[in-house]
Amino acid sequence: MNGKPVRRLPLRLTAGAIMLDSGFGEVDADRSVAEQVHGFGADAYPVLGELRPELFGKALSAAGIATGVALPVPVVPAAHTDTGLTAFTAGLIGMYLNAPGMRRLGSFRPTGQGTVPGQDVWLLDSGLSLTFDRQAWKGGTR
Repeated sequence: MNGKPVRRLPLRLTAGAIMLDSGFGEVDADRSVAEQVHGFGADAYPVLGELRPELFGKALSAAGIATGVALPVPVVPAAHTDTGLTAFTAGLIGMYLNAPGMRRLGSFRPTGQGTVPGQDVWLLDSGLSLTFDRQAWKGGTR
């Protein structure tokens, strides 16, 4: 499987399906949703404030779709998919950590509003696990 052992397939399929659903969910986002998501992004990463909300939403959508498609496809090198999933979700976690009202005061624990974005943590964990597993496999320490 081009560096993607079969044991990784369930995790890749599940993470890929979640990423695709999220990416396609943003494709036709209305202006208010685009502005809200853009606000989260700009709070976490001020340079994103220079982008138009619609452009940011389309870019986020495209990145989610591309990551979701690439994860289970055997011809895409594992190094690319593992890194892509990890980087994408690390960015989402950064947004979550910096968005007002998503975490309980002085804690990483989510508020009711932050529960859904907080679930992106498992995607980050998946990307890291796949990366570490790939490194162990490559290094012969299966």
